[in-house]
Amino acid sequence: MSTCASSPFDHPKADIILRSSDGVDFRVFKLFLSLASPFFETMFKLPQPAVGTNDDTKDGLSVIPMQEDSKTLDTFLRFCYPSTLAEDPSLENLKDIKAILRVARKYSLDLIERKVCQALASPKVLEAEPLRCFAIARNAQLNHETITAARYTLRQPLIPAWFAEIELITASDLLALLTYHKKCSMAVAPLLLNFDWVTSHYGISNRNNWLISDNCRCAREAKFKLWRMAPLSWWATYMEETFELLRDTPSGAIVKVEAEKTIQKVRNGACAICSAGVKANMEEFSDLLAREVEKATASIKLVLDIRPVFPPFPFLTK
Repeated sequence: MSTCASSPFDHPKADIILRSSDGVDFRVFKLFLSLASPFFETMFKLPQPAVGTNDDTKDGLSVIPMQEDSKTLDTFLRFCYPSTLAEDPSLENLKDIKAILRVARKYSLDLIERKVCQALASPKVLEAEPLRCFAIARNAQLNHETITAARYTLRQPLIPAWFAEIELITASDLLALLTYHKKCSMAVAPLLLNFDWVTSHYGISNRNNWLISDNCRCAREAKFKLWRMAPLSWWATYMEETFELLRDTPSGAIVKVEAEKTIQKVRNGACAICSAGVKANMEEFSDLLAREVEKATASIKLVLDIRPVFPPFPFLTK
């Protein structure tokens, strides 16, 4: 026995009913669906059986059984309806994004597909689960979204843990991603060997005093040289620990996380001089280092095999 969907899909003047796979009836208007989808436009032009001549009718309206469940149907129908009747749903869950992308492809909903792609490339979704985003985008042959997701995977360790959508990509895709990750790590490494980017930024003004000044009694680290002088040891420790992490996570994001830890360590230390300026100095420096890391990795290209357009994407047929 079927149940009725919630507003706005319960309108008494609707001219057709879509029934979800879990038995929920959506009373909708053919016009809205036809305008949103060539698939529905063509379907509604086909000769329809007279009402009462078959069992697929309810309240005098034809009932079309759908393969999608009520949650998926509700989401994609809201995209089809005018915004004055139904606001576009929020797509922040990858399971929903994958389901709606499948429906958009199935019913030729180009505008909805573009909106789903925007959701797939949103920083909030990418920061939470970049590997899943990569797999979904790659499987759907969304080039821009695949590359964007690959960059966000740099914020995670080189060897990924198992994730639900790993079956959507090939071993070749995963190898390409790991190779990209490794090349980005290698591109960042020279920043610790050559500090021209530091001296160029600060020049020879007193803005560099916090790194090399003799005003405090903090220890120095002779293995590094800035302006031919040994910098503060706590800064050297920050650099060593950060670049150790950059080997597995070559992203500017990790630079800033480690800077915050260093700020707290220095403030908890005994040097009042370093403590007084460490926040402003390290925030400026970590912004600089993060930009250099992003610049170095930006030159690395993700190289993926070219996939044929057919057969259909695996998850679209499930």
